[in-house]
Amino acid sequence: MTTAVQTGRTVKLEILRQDTEGGATRWEKFEVPYRPGMNVISALMAIQQNPVTVDGKETSPVTWDMNCLEEVCGACSMVINGRPRQSCSALIDQLEQPIKLEPMSTFPVVRDLQVDRSRMFNALKKVKAWVPIDGSYDLGEGPRMPERKRQWAYELSKCMTCGVCMEACPNVSEKASFIGPAPLSQVRLFNAHPTGAMNKDERLAEIMGDGGLANCGNSQNCVAACPKGIPLTTSIAALNRATTVQMFRNFFGSDHMVD
Repeated sequence: MTTAVQTGRTVKLEILRQDTEGGATRWEKFEVPYRPGMNVISALMAIQQNPVTVDGKETSPVTWDMNCLEEVCGACSMVINGRPRQSCSALIDQLEQPIKLEPMSTFPVVRDLQVDRSRMFNALKKVKAWVPIDGSYDLGEGPRMPERKRQWAYELSKCMTCGVCMEACPNVSEKASFIGPAPLSQVRLFNAHPTGAMNKDERLAEIMGDGGLANCGNSQNCVAACPKGIPLTTSIAALNRATTVQMFRNFFGSDHMVD
């Protein structure tokens, strides 16, 4: 059992609370003991253990999502001091206080800082963001990729579906149909895979329609916000070229299936 270091310092937080989906919102202020190396998650855990506001009012524990705590799962995304990011990698020492925590507004709020990211997962289904295989039996070694191609494909594969790029994008909202930068980048990833390319035409067809590439405003907020530094705008530019070629093939009826 570890003993908390007594520093005499505290961490001040202001959290936007919401008890139910679509319910009224309210701000609550908290103050918790500071420990060296704290992140936003550890501050939320301290509130969970003693859910009392700065004015002494007992309240319900704050709700949020988390899993790996290593900036890999993408579950703990929230808006911290006005910036969408992962709360597990948001260190208290690097944040201005009071630290303001809000749920991402792009997704429906389940409760407090917890949101429903189904929109992203449904978009991945729409674009068939997976490599199809024939049955569950052993297919042997997969096809090889050139090393240079494999290296940039690995960069695209770092996406953890955290939703930060969706929150940062001004073209993604509840009223807009744009599927967002993350699903688009996954189209490029799986179209580049030797086996995934079997569904290349289907994926391109999906992003050529409503909610696809045409809805991107090229603000480049997504690539600046991505916790993993994924070249999202580069992927979108590459997909613009690919869909242009696909459009001409569709128009002229080219027998492109043998390419």
